[in-house]
Amino acid sequence: MGSFSVFPFNSQLQNCRVAAIQIMSTPAYYTEEGLRKLQEELHRLRTVERPHISRQIAEARDKGDLSENAEYHAAKEEQGLLEARIAKMEETVANARVVDPDQVEEGKVFIHCTVKVKQVGTGTERAFTLVAESEADVKTGKISVTSPIGQGLLGKEVGEVAEVKAPNGTMRFEVVDISRQ
Repeated sequence: MGSFSVFPFNSQLQNCRVAAIQIMSTPAYYTEEGLRKLQEELHRLRTVERPHISRQIAEARDKGDLSENAEYHAAKEEQGLLEARIAKMEETVANARVVDPDQVEEGKVFIHCTVKVKQVGTGTERAFTLVAESEADVKTGKISVTSPIGQGLLGKEVGEVAEVKAPNGTMRFEVVDISRQ
């Protein structure tokens, strides 16, 4: 019988564990207000939604045979979705970092700054505030730093042009102004 080594498999397994740990512990950067809102929502899910679903399950359980009880199964499914959402939010809060605007380099686009840009070609001007993914709200001009536009603008200075690949082609934005909140 020939000999074989399990080292490569163990090495690959170790690399997968390291990659999983890195993914799980990726920090997200928030304003104090953004982190506070996230913590409030997590608190609401734990103290209001979780007990509400538990009551629904108890009420459905009291109605008899669980194997044919659609209300019970729907409540259990809703509970599973809620618990997954709570776990995701707990992970996000655990990895959250509050950015002090005074510690961010002036003159460059970074998270939590407002950037006024002019679209090259059309001359259309817009302002974006770069925020964490969970704080993004396009209607109010808050875009995620992980969005294509956000990534294109990061690190740029006034006068520089960011090229952003979009489904309908490449868009170019000239940085006109950078301000901190």
